Amino acid sequence: MFLNYTKVFFVKKSLRKNLDNVKNSSFTTDIQTVGLLLDESYFSEKEALLAELVSKGIVEKNIRMIVYKDKFNKKETYSYPTFGIEHLNWNGTITEPFLNDFMNEKFDLLISYYDIEKVMLMFVTSNSKAKFKVGFASIDKRLNRLMINTNVRDYKVFVNELFKYLKNIKQNII
Repeated sequence: MFLNYTKVFFVKKSLRKNLDNVKNSSFTTDIQTVGLLLDESYFSEKEALLAELVSKGIVEKNIRMIVYKDKFNKKETYSYPTFGIEHLNWNGTITEPFLNDFMNEKFDLLISYYDIEKVMLMFVTSNSKAKFKVGFASIDKRLNRLMINTNVRDYKVFVNELFKYLKNIKQNII
């Protein structure tokens, strides 16, 4: 238990440092690759959200999803790469290779699909190399370039609003 507090302390310290050095990116290209960071603690309709994104024209093989669970069970098998607080070492660095690969991938769009601030999720969002980040308005405003004010369970509303705003942003650039 104490070790988890130590982990969280170091992650918060790193997160504060990253949030102070945020670089604003702009949306300039068509969306080809999408990273989807999902908190399964409050939202379990992963497949429905994925289908909604595909219905908006994103190719399913170009969507890479990772899932966060508060209570991660190493013995359980998950349908998507899943992580938890256990994937941090004592000084707050990530030990799971798939999570480091996800953060280093240069997605055209990162969707941070969580509406409750959890240090681990915010850390992954903050350290992601994605070109454009989208999330919920209830999360720290420095993490995402576009914030959508809706409930996490209203995934259809979220996706519709996301693509409406992306279309407007793209038209204003041209």
